[in-house]
Amino acid sequence: MSQPVFSRHKETVWLSDSATESDNISAVTDIENLYRNHHRWLLTWLRQKLNCGHKAADVADDTIARILTLSHLPCLRRPRAYLATTAKRLLIDQSRRQKRVVSAMQILDKICSALAGPAEKPRMVFLLHYIEGQTHYVIADTLGVSDRMVRKYLVQTLVHCYHFYESK
Repeated sequence: MSQPVFSRHKETVWLSDSATESDNISAVTDIENLYRNHHRWLLTWLRQKLNCGHKAADVADDTIARILTLSHLPCLRRPRAYLATTAKRLLIDQSRRQKRVVSAMQILDKICSALAGPAEKPRMVFLLHYIEGQTHYVIADTLGVSDRMVRKYLVQTLVHCYHFYESK
């Protein structure tokens, strides 16, 4: 079973049982040296790039955490370049995630705008069916209408949404 050999900020490096004790000590020493010798530089570099000390500190910590997840630290001829590249990749990942969230929020906003048009019951039927995943029969029972009326409300709302987006 693998043993944790280094822990900092709740992150742990796990080395395999096949690694010898001297390999484990070497890995810990390499990571500690990388952190001790270059963390301040990384933080300063990120502060200049991001214009925010708090974000820079978060990304610097995430960079070190990413390196801690490696099974072994590669031999680094240019450790600062390695840290900068890792930090840049983290920033790219964060940017992509943020764009997906913004995109999702814009889509939800458009859906809310489209659903503002229909009357309350058709809108409720649409939400219960497409968002809550309820069947026509459950919706009919919940709202006290017929199954046929549920289908009619769904068609009305879908047609309204279609026309709403066609007019945009």
